[in-house]
Amino acid sequence: MAEQASENTSLPNGPAAAALLAGGMGAAVLGIVTTLSEASAGFASAMRWSAAVGPLSGKVGVTLILYLLSWVILHFSWRNKNVRFNQVATIAFILLAIGLLGTFPPIFGLFAPE
Repeated sequence: MAEQASENTSLPNGPAAAALLAGGMGAAVLGIVTTLSEASAGFASAMRWSAAVGPLSGKVGVTLILYLLSWVILHFSWRNKNVRFNQVATIAFILLAIGLLGTFPPIFGLFAPE
């Protein structure tokens, strides 16, 4: 019976960290864009990419574009690297919290003009 040698090769964690951080960045962008849209009528008007959807179309569009750009840039920067995943995850979750707060009506309502 022949034994097969098993090589202990680990994959770099950079691509996973890039996806996680890009998700956090996307969430933060959505929160910031939502708050800016509430604070400025001009900005809200600029976010109306579709009349049927209203300003939500621009908010989601901007968020998606920036999320994809950040993911691609981070992925190609970190694809063969091991990064400090715990630090990246912490930053990603802080950005997620910023995004959640920015889309929470009592928070973005504070920035609405009276």
